[in-house]
Amino acid sequence: MAFQRMKILILCKTYPSPSAKHIETSCVAGMTTDGRLLRLYPVPFRLMNDQSQFKKWQWIEADIEKSRDDHRPESHRIRADTIAVLGDPIPTTNSWSARRAQLALIPPFESFTALEHARAAHDVTLGLVPAGEVLSLEIKAARQPEWTEEERQKLIQQQVQGDLFADREAAALQTLRKLPFDFHYRFRSPTEPAGHENRLKIVDWEAGALYWNAKQSHGDADVPGSGVRA
Repeated sequence: MAFQRMKILILCKTYPSPSAKHIETSCVAGMTTDGRLLRLYPVPFRLMNDQSQFKKWQWIEADIEKSRDDHRPESHRIRADTIAVLGDPIPTTNSWSARRAQLALIPPFESFTALEHARAAHDVTLGLVPAGEVLSLEIKAARQPEWTEEERQKLIQQQVQGDLFADREAAALQTLRKLPFDFHYRFRSPTEPAGHENRLKIVDWEAGALYWNAKQSHGDADVPGSGVRA
């Protein structure tokens, strides 16, 4: 399939990770102007020049094509060097009215169970689900708190060789730090059967950034209710 120019509203991006085929990458989710959800990969965000780095709730234009290796219908390959950021992020004024107007274009699923049924029947892998009642935030020590030696060497090599963008010295970047904790939300959708709970891992970049900022500000401390130390 050929690349096509597409306007996309960025909704979220994951914490970066080493990649076997690419420079360290993030997975990005966004929506088109008509409310179609897209998964964009690979996005070597930390190695992109300042003009191409986007924020959540910001419109971009970029060349994308349907992924040839990932058969999920929403998955698309993006040419990171074609990204153009279009203006400021959509504001949060008036109780997020402008952002809510964009989300209203996406047909929601009534529950996570309904989304799972759509995945099984129609290969749907992205969807908008109301959280309903958030029961808890779980913080647990990761099974592997540090990169393996293979992963670490891969990250270092990728930074030295990361010449995708000529105006950013990739080798000068700090080696990507692995999050030593896993974060999960437990929640109950209002339409789920009584007693049914959902547990989903939080992989957002912002969650990782919040952890490192809190650690820098407060140092090592007990994480309430987790039995672990930050």
